[in-house]
Amino acid sequence: MTTLKNDRFLRALLREPVDTTPVWMMRQAGRYLPEYRATRAQAGDFLSLCKNTDFACEVTLQPLRRYALDAAILFSDILTIPDALGLGLYFETGEGPKFHKTVRTEQEIAQLPKLNSKVDLSYVMNAVSTIRGALGGEVPLIGFSGSPWTLATYMVEGGSSKEFRFTKQMMYAQPELLHALLDHLAESVIDYLNAQIEAGAQAIQIFDSWGGALAHREYQEFSLQYMQKIIAGLKREHDGRKIPVIIFTKGGGQWLESMVATGADALGLDWTTSLADARQVVQGRVALQGNLDPATLYGSAATIEKAVKTMLDNAYRNGEKTGYVANLGHGITQWADPDHAKVFVDTVHEYSAKYLG
Repeated sequence: MTTLKNDRFLRALLREPVDTTPVWMMRQAGRYLPEYRATRAQAGDFLSLCKNTDFACEVTLQPLRRYALDAAILFSDILTIPDALGLGLYFETGEGPKFHKTVRTEQEIAQLPKLNSKVDLSYVMNAVSTIRGALGGEVPLIGFSGSPWTLATYMVEGGSSKEFRFTKQMMYAQPELLHALLDHLAESVIDYLNAQIEAGAQAIQIFDSWGGALAHREYQEFSLQYMQKIIAGLKREHDGRKIPVIIFTKGGGQWLESMVATGADALGLDWTTSLADARQVVQGRVALQGNLDPATLYGSAATIEKAVKTMLDNAYRNGEKTGYVANLGHGITQWADPDHAKVFVDTVHEYSAKYLG
């Protein structure tokens, strides 16, 4: 087992003492970096970039060469599972992900194969183990998956959606069908994330990107309960270390109390929720992560510094000394200035000394 030189990210997730606030950025390996764009062009397309171990490792490491980040996150996509289940993932320029097949009937759901991630998604596991080796213990590696609800929306709609017409039609008209699909996906995600942990992932994040599109009762029935099932099925210790689990529901700030009961170690926050209020709700039972508006990085260095300091003031307002990971409230956008991302990261480390030093 390689000794971690910087484990403050894992320590904060487990609410253990830290010397400074850990920070990473969702989508930190991405199109805002010129070196990422060059590697993607070399790969040919996005899926080829994901499926080539050397390329996936390279783009994972790129932001760590620029910034003093406290974690790396596997470079992959949340839609690897539906692709492995036979739906045929592809990307249309300017239109996002699409599938050649949809899943909308009882027969189509029943015919979904059982996922064997070590075989069906071996390229992801190869990437995890390769990245973990390349990191050399500098920082921990985050593995991830989409939530069952979020994956289901893409599978039922056939791609991205704003209205979720077919998924919500199934939810309200044939809820038993949607539950069958979600249960199959929960089992698939458990298998997928456990395989990532065995391959070397040291923390796990579940991205519930579209959970906020659900009504209150429906969120708990069709999204939250399946994330709770996943967490119960995960390996929570590997190589002698605890494996922290983060759940992130975009637009889910109103459900924090319910999220605490899932068994997750940390809850991700988007920018619509006050960190101080969230701290009050969770009362130290879980760590929190987030929640700077990614668009803040369009501002000047002074604007970014001010916003980050306000975020940290809110995170530590009630006298807490740990249990917080700085991040954006969603993925960094392709239009962000890389130099502005550095201001964000550096300000987190420098200013948090006021509270933790």
